[in-house]
Amino acid sequence: MCYPVTCRRHDSSRTNDSFRLFRVDSFFWEAIALFIVIFHLQSSFQPGMKLEVANKGSLDTYWVATIITTCGQLLLLRYCGYGDDRKADFWCDVMTAELHPVGWCAQNNKTLQPPEAIKEKNSDWTEFLIKELTGSRTAPANLLEGPLRGKNTVDLIVVGCILEVRDAFEPNVYWAARVQSNIGGRLCLSYVGLNDPAYDMWMFYLDTRLRPLGWAKENYLSIKPPTGESMKLSSEWTEALDEATAKALKSPLPLEVFKDHADLHTHSYRPGMKLEMVSPKEPFHICPVSVTKVYNEYYFQITVDDLTAEATPTCVVCHADSPGILPVQWCLKNGVGLERPQGFESQDFDWADYLKHTGTEAAPDVCFPNASQSRGFCKDMWLEAVNPLQPSELCVARITQVKGRLLWLRLEGLTKPLPDCIVDVESMNIFPVGWCEANGYPLTHLQKTVCLVNGKYCCSQLFINHRCFSGPYLNKGRIAELPKAVGPGKCAVVLKEILTMLINSAYKPGRVLRELQMVEDPQWNCQEETLKAKYKGKSYRSNMRIVRTADQVSEFCRRVCERLQCCLNLFGPTIVSDKCPENCFSQTKTKYTYYKKRKVGRPSLGENAQDGDMTKPARRRKKRKAIFVQKKRRTSIVGYQATESPQNESFEEEDRLVLERNPLEWSVSDVVDFITSTDCASLAKIFQEQDIDGQALLLLTLPTVQECMDLKLGPAIKLCHQIERVKVAFYSQFAN
Repeated sequence: MCYPVTCRRHDSSRTNDSFRLFRVDSFFWEAIALFIVIFHLQSSFQPGMKLEVANKGSLDTYWVATIITTCGQLLLLRYCGYGDDRKADFWCDVMTAELHPVGWCAQNNKTLQPPEAIKEKNSDWTEFLIKELTGSRTAPANLLEGPLRGKNTVDLIVVGCILEVRDAFEPNVYWAARVQSNIGGRLCLSYVGLNDPAYDMWMFYLDTRLRPLGWAKENYLSIKPPTGESMKLSSEWTEALDEATAKALKSPLPLEVFKDHADLHTHSYRPGMKLEMVSPKEPFHICPVSVTKVYNEYYFQITVDDLTAEATPTCVVCHADSPGILPVQWCLKNGVGLERPQGFESQDFDWADYLKHTGTEAAPDVCFPNASQSRGFCKDMWLEAVNPLQPSELCVARITQVKGRLLWLRLEGLTKPLPDCIVDVESMNIFPVGWCEANGYPLTHLQKTVCLVNGKYCCSQLFINHRCFSGPYLNKGRIAELPKAVGPGKCAVVLKEILTMLINSAYKPGRVLRELQMVEDPQWNCQEETLKAKYKGKSYRSNMRIVRTADQVSEFCRRVCERLQCCLNLFGPTIVSDKCPENCFSQTKTKYTYYKKRKVGRPSLGENAQDGDMTKPARRRKKRKAIFVQKKRRTSIVGYQATESPQNESFEEEDRLVLERNPLEWSVSDVVDFITSTDCASLAKIFQEQDIDGQALLLLTLPTVQECMDLKLGPAIKLCHQIERVKVAFYSQFAN
């Protein structure tokens, strides 16, 4: 069977070369596609991948293109044959553009034809494609077509998918498991052939125990059913596995799921070495443990020390980066209590005596390269965490202390309180605040009874109403990522938590800190709290008086909203469902700000006319050719300082950006000119190389900037600040 492919061939007997249709055996395309799939399995969309794209201006014809860069679901493509010429690069949306994997045209009897602009550049396009595609990577077909099109990695894991799970006690043994549910990448798994919910497991999809179906066989590992289960015969297990495998192969779990799995590092442990570890059974204390077996260069076994004669060993399989393993005397150096081994006679545990008594050695420090990384966690931070005794349950948790790479969490809302549980900063059982709500999973909240101890100083939930107008200081997108409610709890604690969220949601956190400093009433019953912010690499702090009693919370929230020029219901005790009583979302930004200022009254001390004009749209001057104008002003701040520069008594703040032309109309040169005019001028070359025009600029976010431009966090944040200025100006001047 043959398919038509349009390309150019050189015929020495003809004086004028021309394009003509000729037949290419489908084996060519099948072989190319098979070669790519077998030897270059890649995941997600990555620069360098090939795909087939509809030709612009030529109906029903296609050509092979290369992915130059990605930006979320947007791809920057270049037709093969242009070489390093970027002039014809173009952006397309994976969800709407006609994109296909390599070989699609041959399989569907479609015409492959190079674009008109380059058709004369090559005399034999068939030979060109063979060279171009050999050894290349194709964009995954399941992300270009069908129900998985444009989906995130986590969304590819659907109920019923089959994967393989490494045995908890034998690292060379695997068995198949079926996905029962997928909650934001947290999977509930049941072993194939074992339909008992009591044996279901919860694992995050990045867990190193999880592998694609067929992994064990391909790597010459054992495939055995779960140990200790005798309710089935060997033949029954095999039959169940064969049936599940046959069904799974009809719609296999995409390999893109495993693209972010961390590579295992080799370890340096030897049998008999001693170390400290968070107890694997009861993660509420740290205990001495021993390396009792080394399987290979990646896996080893650790056993909790127990010197009693009748002890039942508690063992766990570990690798070099397993969470919770620590060097000898880590607890002593960090002021943490170390659990004395069962059966150890001395009341006072000393590692030197213990090593001498057992005739063993401590694992060297080289085995623990990351023993002190805290990842920025701090005491009193809130998060959501898995209950270690009930893995299906997630709870509100507060960090009570941070020691090195370990966190002590107090789980709130449990009917039977637990001691503070200890987790590693790299644990896959901790999540940010709002994770459960975002994924539709029940969260064990704070017990309301704790707020009734002294009702005067406790308040009920305070709501963050995402649809309400956010004002000129707060980023609407960041507000949308906040939880819908905070509390109940002590008034000052709940209010400080919300104010911290608002500061972190600001375009310029320092400015919001200054505005909050002016929210005060001499009649309030207050306590002083320190609020912090970071901006352009500098840390700022401000002391603010926050009300302590429940009867003043509502008025306090209203005053804060007034000061931030946002809707009075943006946060507070009132929940807004569909329509805000202030009718704020029916107003444009300009009209709403004017309306609110009339209602609130004249600006208080510290605001000037320039502040009042912050959200006014700029007039478009047709005669001026410039596309933007930057304005700066210096404002002194009383009682406010940068912690990294305490000698500075004033804080320099960039004023709004006034655009002379809609950024949607900016060319690549316009974007480069803008970036060159900022303090990110050194990055302008990247925008030129990646041909980022105004439309692409407005789509950039911090994650896409880091990924596409390969920038470190600091420069990426600095660049995103400038991009945010353009976005703010765009929404202020042109979006309405």
